[in-house]
Amino acid sequence: MGNFQVRTDLALEARESISEAESELRGVRVEEYYKEEEDIRVTKVTIETKNAAKAMGKPMGVYVTMEAPAMVEPDDDYHREISEGLAEELQQMLPGLGQEQSILVVGLGNREVTADALGPQVVDNLFITRHIVREYGKAAYDCDRMNLISALEPGVMAKTGMETAEIVSGVVNETKPDLLIVIDALAARSTRRLNRTIQITNTGIQPGSGVGNHRNALTEESLGIPVVAIGIPTVVDAATIVGDALEKLLSDEKEFDSMKYLGQHRNVFSELNNMYMTGKDIDAVIKRVSYTVSEGINLALEMRME
Repeated sequence: MGNFQVRTDLALEARESISEAESELRGVRVEEYYKEEEDIRVTKVTIETKNAAKAMGKPMGVYVTMEAPAMVEPDDDYHREISEGLAEELQQMLPGLGQEQSILVVGLGNREVTADALGPQVVDNLFITRHIVREYGKAAYDCDRMNLISALEPGVMAKTGMETAEIVSGVVNETKPDLLIVIDALAARSTRRLNRTIQITNTGIQPGSGVGNHRNALTEESLGIPVVAIGIPTVVDAATIVGDALEKLLSDEKEFDSMKYLGQHRNVFSELNNMYMTGKDIDAVIKRVSYTVSEGINLALEMRME
């Protein structure tokens, strides 16, 4: 039997899951630094070749991961630091720095499912300017230069009967933004990264991929404009939790590989295949981190207006 397939949306975890024999995978660059004062670890994974993309199961592009262990804590000052760090990383990712742009922000997910409500709740707290500037001009904000920010919450296909990509594509064709920013909840491999990690990538996103619901991708190739995706892992595959528990219980066993064990006993664990776990306080966490992400986006786009 093959190894058990771990579902993760984080490029950092995909890189970690590669065997030691492939640890020096060609076409993948990893840069890492630690902000000691803010207690934030930033890892930049760049996938440069098609072979590397195939090995990691991720599209070619840049993936920046911010790990903030205390992000689940109700510390306003710390969340402000995370927002500022997110703004800095986002600015480096966004094309056309220093130019006025029309930017559409899309909050993916289902507002009625708490663990999947990150995108809609981020949209709720954004500083939207497009309609005001179109109606009254930039003088309404007492400035000469300003990005036009608009937002969309497309919902899920079960409620709309339409693919998210169809809705977003229609809005893009009608409003013609220069750039798309997409926010979505992700799935993680490790429980220690649950609600504590932010990933930013310029590769776009495939809605629902983390929980196995493969929908049409939102990418520059499909939409014709640059797409930057921001996500926070809010769920973890139940089978990987079992694997982690087994690894801890059998830590004394030499060379115990939990994923290999799960793969060898696939039939036993098959009932866990479609189960995803989240924290008991996910409602409070989503409310907190969604505001943190929205403030990071607001700061990034506001700083671009200087």
